[in-house]
Amino acid sequence: MMARDGEVSVFKLAAGAIAIMAFATGALVFMPYVALSDIAPPEGLKPYTDQQLRGRQSYIAHGCIYCHSQQPRDPSVAPDMARGWGRPSVPADYVYDKPHLLGTMRTGPDLFNIAVRQPSRDWHLGHLYQPRAYSPGSIMPAYPFLFERRRGAAQPGEVVVSLPPGYVVTGERIVATQEALDLTAYLLSLDRTYPVVKTGDVP
Repeated sequence: MMARDGEVSVFKLAAGAIAIMAFATGALVFMPYVALSDIAPPEGLKPYTDQQLRGRQSYIAHGCIYCHSQQPRDPSVAPDMARGWGRPSVPADYVYDKPHLLGTMRTGPDLFNIAVRQPSRDWHLGHLYQPRAYSPGSIMPAYPFLFERRRGAAQPGEVVVSLPPGYVVTGERIVATQEALDLTAYLLSLDRTYPVVKTGDVP
């Protein structure tokens, strides 16, 4: 009789766990998918180019998502607009993002509109090579392996990084690899300053 009662208890526990999982999946996965599946991209949002997509993969591979968000919040929640990070994001901003790179931490600033704040390719390349040359005290890791150090004149087609004084060795040049150029192209695609229609607004 006790064994029978134990079997019933295990069955109830398993059934309860399955029911909770089914409810959570429906509420957190299925319902949002249905609600957002027909959202159209804003007129100013363009699909990523092949180069930008390669850079996006580098952004993921090098762990940039662990320290940077791409999700400015509403002024009632945080002073993100006052920080210069742009308007609060809306679901339509992420139509072409698979997977989404919203981020959960802000060890560094939000990058939702980094292309607006820093539109210079040279700045981004130099910042990737040595962040502290541009932001003293920065704890962002440097990525020198995305570049090649060479001596002599630059070759046709090479992109040489312009570093601030004190970070260049005389007679040496820092050349960006294709991966560095791709990652920079992705960062320069992060411009969400186009107008959007928010839920509830009349187009």
